[in-house]
Amino acid sequence: MKQVAQNYKSGELAVLDVPPPTCAPGGVLIRSLYSLISTGTELMKVGEAKLSLVGKAKARPDQVRKVLDSVAQQGALNTYKKVMNKLDSYTPLGYSLCGVVVEVGAGAEEFSVGQLVAAAGNEFALHAEYNWVPLNLCVPVPDGVPAEQAAFSTVGAIAMQGVRQAEVQLGETAVVIGLGLVGQLVVRLLVAAGVRVFGIDTVADRCRMAEKAGALACSSPDEAGIASLERSLLEASNGLGADRILLAAGGHSNGPVETAARLARDRARVVDIGKTKLDLPWNAYYDKELDVRFSRSYGPGRYDDRYELQGIDYPAGYVRWTERRNLECFIDLIAREQIDVGSLIANTFPIADATNVYQQLSSGALPGVGFLFEYPNDAPAPALRAETGAEEAALDSGLDTNRRREPAGRPAPAGAARMGFIGAGNYASSMLLPHLQKDEDAVLARVATNKSLSAANAQRRFGFEQISTDAQEVLSDDSLDAIFVVTRHSSHAELACRALETGKAVFVEKPLALTDEELDRIVATVDATGNDRLMVGFNRRFAPLLTDLKGRFGDPGGAFSLRYLVNAGKLDSTSWYLDAGKEGTRFAGEGGHFIDTLTWWLNSLPTEVYAVPGPDTGDVIVTLRFAGGSVGTINYVAGGNSRFPKETLDITGGGRNGRLDNFQSASVWTGRKPSTKKTRSTDKGQRTELAQFVAAVKSGGPMPISFDELVATTRATIAVDRSLASGKPEKV
Repeated sequence: MKQVAQNYKSGELAVLDVPPPTCAPGGVLIRSLYSLISTGTELMKVGEAKLSLVGKAKARPDQVRKVLDSVAQQGALNTYKKVMNKLDSYTPLGYSLCGVVVEVGAGAEEFSVGQLVAAAGNEFALHAEYNWVPLNLCVPVPDGVPAEQAAFSTVGAIAMQGVRQAEVQLGETAVVIGLGLVGQLVVRLLVAAGVRVFGIDTVADRCRMAEKAGALACSSPDEAGIASLERSLLEASNGLGADRILLAAGGHSNGPVETAARLARDRARVVDIGKTKLDLPWNAYYDKELDVRFSRSYGPGRYDDRYELQGIDYPAGYVRWTERRNLECFIDLIAREQIDVGSLIANTFPIADATNVYQQLSSGALPGVGFLFEYPNDAPAPALRAETGAEEAALDSGLDTNRRREPAGRPAPAGAARMGFIGAGNYASSMLLPHLQKDEDAVLARVATNKSLSAANAQRRFGFEQISTDAQEVLSDDSLDAIFVVTRHSSHAELACRALETGKAVFVEKPLALTDEELDRIVATVDATGNDRLMVGFNRRFAPLLTDLKGRFGDPGGAFSLRYLVNAGKLDSTSWYLDAGKEGTRFAGEGGHFIDTLTWWLNSLPTEVYAVPGPDTGDVIVTLRFAGGSVGTINYVAGGNSRFPKETLDITGGGRNGRLDNFQSASVWTGRKPSTKKTRSTDKGQRTELAQFVAAVKSGGPMPISFDELVATTRATIAVDRSLASGKPEKV
């Protein structure tokens, strides 16, 4: 299918041929008819992408702080790779469309195939021929509403949320500063609500457009224009001034907020809808005691994954106007002809001309505010896919994980090993695929991702032969020798089982499983198939500095005491790691790394786990006992300083001490002075780990980590949550 995309590093805009998305549960697959260009948000994004790296940094100082924190913890080289990986990728554009449902996912049966719908979301309602959209970001379009007008629904919901935040009343006066696309819709909504409206914009044609829509007067933001508007406003308000000021402007000028204070009455309300400079003049806002509010996107539910992705609605008795109900309301106003959208449409272009359209919009060559992409009726339909899931395996909680298994019997490849990937997100793209791309014994044959552009990015950067959005295409490809599962945690166990059943070697990024039941199922699959060619991405044990430290430390005999401090740091509020109910706790996702490192160092499996929570959310202090009598402690904490090293490992025993400082320095104390080695780069072992995995696949030899160790480490990781819940030690 065709999709508009932009490379944020180079600024390149392109219309790409990418695989269409699959229809997942909880939403519908839509064939686009029209999608609206957001001349504010999208052109801002297009403009930022064309900036230099310094310019991008100035535009996003919040991201610069994150980069500096990452340099302190992970080193400059690794941080640079991660940043470039994010920048040098195609990103989507668009967030408001109208189309026809072509497939309905489980749980979205309120929609039907062939139904006309409007859809929202900058990750879902994209400038693409096909889009999968979750339930709460999609609404039916009533009969009689033109599809091109329904495509305005998302931007209409943004304007509507701003008006709701203003809490306007009949007979009040309002000033809309900024009469672009959002501002024009705000004017129309205010007029429909019985409000006397005034407007300000730098473009005279936009002022006249707003006046035709019902605004009493509009002017330019220069002194003469504002003075004229102020006289009209005072006359209309009996000398009071504006009850409400709605900021729908963008840019770096502080003029809008200064003008707002000038035109507002005493104790008026100022609502910020656009992304504009807000350096509030204190005296002006204090003297009038102005109430400043923000309007967040389409309304309540925005940025809440439980609402948008899981379809959990807010009760109307508590939240009357959610983002979906705002969408429905705006469509209803169009249907009842209470708001005019058709007059805003300046032009409609075929999606194939998108690159040229953005160039003309950026240069100002296209007058107007409403521009649409139109999609061909003969766009190739995606193959309908049945919703697949691995059949439930019969689980036996008494399985002996040390029982001898028969080998799967898949012959070793004659040439380079052919690799298939399910998932190609930021970690895979920055830490796994670059190493495999350089390995002459590996061929990147096929990749499947949830998002169309992720697959296209993986192919462009790493040379995959074939791309898809369907994991089954990877699982059923008999030409592959190994399958990588690099998806979100909740899908690892199921995909690992399905991949093992194909007889291929399988690499699963940690965690292998989130529950004992999931792990039992993996063990049962290995027993049933005889395929134990499984590897989990526990890369720390392969880190060169750590393996060298172990060699220099030696084996003085006896038991050891190990302490692993993990300065995990705070999670971003948008991180999917916070969805513990679905994706497991933070330690469940990452803790296996540290338990595996201790297991490897001691050459002994954990037998007992005791965990207590720390002072901050997500903190956990874990004590592990090992079969050889050694004890390990993992302090996994989030409340530390972001510039402090992330990982520190201390080893004590046999009259010796060892210390690993964040994979940058390693010291051994065996005599009077320590022996220390340092490295400029932070190598956590991914390159060596992958090289050994590829070699094992190619030769048919044993996996780099034994199946028994993988199971024991995963069981110990799962036992941490059990111990936290019980308050007691738990056997592994």
